[in-house]
Amino acid sequence: MASAEIAFWVVALLVVLALLFDFMNGFHDAANSIATVVSTGVLKPQQAVLFAAFFNVVAIAIFQLKVAATVGKGIVEPGIVDHHVVFGALIGAIAWNGITWWWGIPSSSSHALIGGIAGAVVAKAGPSALVAGGIWKTVAFIIVSPLLGYLLGSLMMVIVAWICRHKSPIRIDRWFRRLQLVSAGLYSLGHGGNDAQKTIGLIWMLLIAAGMVGVGEKAPPTWVIVACYIAIGMGTMFGGWRIVQTMGQRITKLKPVGGFCAETGGAITLFLATAMGIPVSTTHTITGAIVGVGSVQRASAVRWGVAGSIVWAWIFTIPAAATMAGICYWVSFALY
Repeated sequence: MASAEIAFWVVALLVVLALLFDFMNGFHDAANSIATVVSTGVLKPQQAVLFAAFFNVVAIAIFQLKVAATVGKGIVEPGIVDHHVVFGALIGAIAWNGITWWWGIPSSSSHALIGGIAGAVVAKAGPSALVAGGIWKTVAFIIVSPLLGYLLGSLMMVIVAWICRHKSPIRIDRWFRRLQLVSAGLYSLGHGGNDAQKTIGLIWMLLIAAGMVGVGEKAPPTWVIVACYIAIGMGTMFGGWRIVQTMGQRITKLKPVGGFCAETGGAITLFLATAMGIPVSTTHTITGAIVGVGSVQRASAVRWGVAGSIVWAWIFTIPAAATMAGICYWVSFALY
């Protein structure tokens, strides 16, 4: 088999692996989109995953590819990426996602991928091969996105409580059961818009490294965009049920009004980050918003021990995925 043909099949297999990660991203992060709407009883689980998957895919028509550009061109210096780096990044991210899914920990698929890319690149060329601006922007939003979600979720809860202060609880519950469909749809749009673009950016990076797409191209091929949005939608449709309970009930008990406020605050955060081209964690964002809503009710409504264990998972995600990716890079390099 000619070397050019071998290279083509290596790229093709890595694209399939990237789409598998994208599917797993949707599967792992389904809880982010549906936990509140399921836990409040507004939708049944089967209805919720179809609802969220639909809006994940519709996001293709809403958002510009700024996050994909950050991942594809703004994290690693040009010329460093090769198929070993992409392989290591994907296996490291997939392995960490699998571990956290198994234990029901709502960690970040986004930061697992960023950590995987960073770990594989450092294993190949050292830290100087990373673009500091792109890395620090992503790392900063590990703190900013949950804090902004917390702020907006709690602010929404205060505003809604003031507006509805003279309304009966039954009427409020009826209103927000309907409104939560709107907020859940918006959050799922933000989830699809930000998360699908990370895999688009990785495949774009791979195609540039393989010489199949020019460095100066302003957008990846259309088939990459469509495939990634469909893959994340399919992953969401199958759902990550182990994490739904943690997100929906173990952090704090939510009613429809609280679910609406958490999803709306989280959606605003995701829309802002995607517009700025920042790859953020939908897990961090919705967790911050849920804690914000719970803390407005009363501090004791939040199970701070559960929230604390989630934060530890956030801290370990990038270094853990990076370590596994670095090992996988060396294995790939040694074998091929």
